[in-house]
Amino acid sequence: MSTSDFINYVKDKNILILGFGREGRSTYGFIRRHLPDKPLTIGDLNDVRVDDPLVSYDCGEGYLSHLDRYGLVFKSPGIPFIDVSWPDSTEITCQTDMFLRFCECPVVGITGTKGKTTTSTLTHSILTHAGLKASLIGNMGVPVLDYLDMGRDEIAVIEMSSHQLEFTRTSPHVAILTNVYEEHLDHYEGGMTGYVNAKLNIVRHQKPGDVFIYNATQGLNGWFDPDSVPSEKISVPLGNSGLDVPQSSWLPGDHNRQDVEYAFSAAKQFGADEAAMRAAVADFRGIEHRLERFGEFGGVVWYDDAIATAPFATICGVRAVTGEVCPVGTLIIGGLDREISYDSFEDWIASSDIDNIICMPETGHKIADALSGRQTKPRLIKARDMAP
Repeated sequence: MSTSDFINYVKDKNILILGFGREGRSTYGFIRRHLPDKPLTIGDLNDVRVDDPLVSYDCGEGYLSHLDRYGLVFKSPGIPFIDVSWPDSTEITCQTDMFLRFCECPVVGITGTKGKTTTSTLTHSILTHAGLKASLIGNMGVPVLDYLDMGRDEIAVIEMSSHQLEFTRTSPHVAILTNVYEEHLDHYEGGMTGYVNAKLNIVRHQKPGDVFIYNATQGLNGWFDPDSVPSEKISVPLGNSGLDVPQSSWLPGDHNRQDVEYAFSAAKQFGADEAAMRAAVADFRGIEHRLERFGEFGGVVWYDDAIATAPFATICGVRAVTGEVCPVGTLIIGGLDREISYDSFEDWIASSDIDNIICMPETGHKIADALSGRQTKPRLIKARDMAP
């Protein structure tokens, strides 16, 4: 299968491109390049327009109310489908789904609440250090349809968010699930159940000969029975697998070493060896906002771990740097409230050895209020913003 098979599949369908951000624009451009005379519809909350007389629009507040008018809907990942309905005659899909269905190349797919980007980047690096041809695409901002014609001699390494997996009906040949914690609960009907079900599409449709790599320390917590799919299973423990992972100041902490092991386990399926893993770790220079050491000022080392939006990720980050800058003097927390529980995180804060915790809106204030009246070791400071 290839681009021609994809085009044959969509050419006679009434298509709605739902959401016209980066992925929606990529979908429009890809279809238009191959089907220049096909009528298309773009749907978006905003009043978007393109210079194309063959495009019609379904925009504004009711843009999710007319899905029954279309045979095929390319849904952008960021649009929540809570209280949205559509008939069986309407197929909801996305770029990730179509890529997995129609690509000819082997695919390594990586998802999880945290560790996706690090694991994806390391997997790609190990493969290339092993002399293999690979492309790193997906959730980090590289729409996958643009790579649909990758040949069988190249490996697609795809970071997959839960949003991209929500309507995906094909699983990658090698699937990695790094972990699952509460996040994005405001996006899914059923909250955590809906979120986990979306994640599990990365393995749910695997076939004999495929490989599923997952977190042995966390396990699957009853969400999924690995024996329900015929693929090979590899479980990766946290920090004690016996693999001699090289030390790197760019990958501190057991959780980062676990990401290295996920990546190596995946790359080994294509013949990569431990020397390629070591070379990849040596070349790794960190990823923006992921425990990124960005400076030392006034004798204080600063880390940017803004992507640690789940409580467990924040705890892992603090533990990872504790040996280097001990104790952690100040932690800044806060962000958008995605309706997850902070009970255990609040207990951890109350007993931690951190000197100061600066609490920013929204969640930081929520946590500070919950801890009000409790005896805590850190000093809690509620702040409106980062202004001096």
